[in-house]
This record gives sequence, C-alpha cells and structure tokens, in this order.
Amino acid sequence: MYGGNVCPDAQEPPDPPDPALKPDPDPEPPEPPALGVLVVDTGRGDRVGEFRGVAGPYWSLRPVGGGTEWEAEPHRVRLALLIEQLRARTARLNARSRGEVL
Repeated sequence: MYGGNVCPDAQEPPDPPDPALKPDPDPEPPEPPALGVLVVDTGRGDRVGEFRGVAGPYWSLRPVGGGTEWEAEPHRVRLALLIEQLRARTARLNARSRGEVL
C-alpha cells in the first residue's frame, strides 16, 4: 500500500539510438524549443534546465529558477518529461525554503 505508485508516470524516456546505425556525418540541428521550456542536457548527466536561446552552434540553458547559464550541444538535449520537470521545480522550492537561494 505505502511506497507503491498508484498512477505511474505515463511518459517514458526516448529509446537510445541504435548503435548499428552510423551517425549522419553532418546532422541537421534540431528545432529549438520555445523560451523557458524545460529540457534535459544528456551531455551533462541529465541536467534539467530552461531553454534561454541559441548561441552559435550551442543552446543556452540555465537552472530552473535562475542561476549561471551553460551551453549544450543541441543533439544532446531533449524535452524534459513531466516527472523531471516536477523534480527540478520541487528541488528549487526546497532549496528556497532552506534559505539556500532567494
């Protein structure tokens, strides 16, 4: 009864690419999301950030709620699942309640 998830998250992360397929030598960059959309940078340990814009060949991301921006390779970024969005926002609110951030 306790500890079980009655309604598990219906979203699943995307399947990893098939290693048997050869990568395209000059892949098209993905279409950038709208400003403020939460995305996951898989190149940095699945770090969740807000999309802030395009900076040359990279996308600018920042932590949820503010902080120092970082640049990510567009092909290593995907949209955040609902559970990942919730975790990132909850972590931010918890840090704020402890006085760690404003």
